[in-house]
Amino acid sequence: MCAVAGRVSGTVGMSGAGCRAARQDVPGRHAQNGVVGSADQLTVTVTFAGSGDAFGSGGRFQACIHLRPDSAAPVLLDCGATSLTALKRRGLDPGEVSVVFVSHLHGDHFGGLPFLVLDGQFCGRADPLTVVGPPGTTARLHAAMECMFPGSSAARREFAIRVTELAPGSTLQAAGVEAAAWAADHPSGAPALCLRLTVGGKVIGYTGDTAWTGFLAQVAAGADLLIAEAYYRDKPVPYHLRLADLERHRDELASRRIILTHLSADMLNEQDQHNYETASDGLALRI
Repeated sequence: MCAVAGRVSGTVGMSGAGCRAARQDVPGRHAQNGVVGSADQLTVTVTFAGSGDAFGSGGRFQACIHLRPDSAAPVLLDCGATSLTALKRRGLDPGEVSVVFVSHLHGDHFGGLPFLVLDGQFCGRADPLTVVGPPGTTARLHAAMECMFPGSSAARREFAIRVTELAPGSTLQAAGVEAAAWAADHPSGAPALCLRLTVGGKVIGYTGDTAWTGFLAQVAAGADLLIAEAYYRDKPVPYHLRLADLERHRDELASRRIILTHLSADMLNEQDQHNYETASDGLALRI
């Protein structure tokens, strides 16, 4: 596997097709968000296969958000180390995923990629898999695969793995999805990203992990959905968003809907003390 910023390349390996999986649709409304809409207006199914933090708070899987447009292959927002199990738990076929968009290179956000690759290899995947992540993704993915499964990065497969590195301030298109990136404030040994995806005609903003930054207003502006970290309510934690930050800047976050994710154990225990919608493993909605 190799790639340079803004350029795609790949490797080839085994063959076949994965298993088909059922989808779960949960329309909803919330005090912060209002009515989502009727079925004939909705085009993207968003499933939180994993909505947890790095430490399994509340028994939740790590970050893995499955986006399925009505007429295209699904993509993932982040792929934490537990993602393969999380997808299969929800009946979501990993072999269907065309692109994984990675916000940053911590294990709870990208550590599931080696398992996703090897599952494709041994389940006979044939379609290419594209990984879009920050600068450094190519080298880190290679290192992760060699650390966990020595020799796996050079194994022959019947599908291509294409890695594209997306720098803050850049945009690109992959499998019909437009991705725009801004710099997150979250050290991870490489630049971290806040992402804004246009998929199936809908716009989804994603804070990833970050302290508050003014870029988040651009990520949220006019989005159909903003998926926002809220790690703690008001406890100062470096390089992470708190609910207090979101509340302080609520007028700057001009998205149609906000869902909180990446909650600590403390936040999970305080869900009845605020009016924001929160993600949970298996939550599915259409936008």
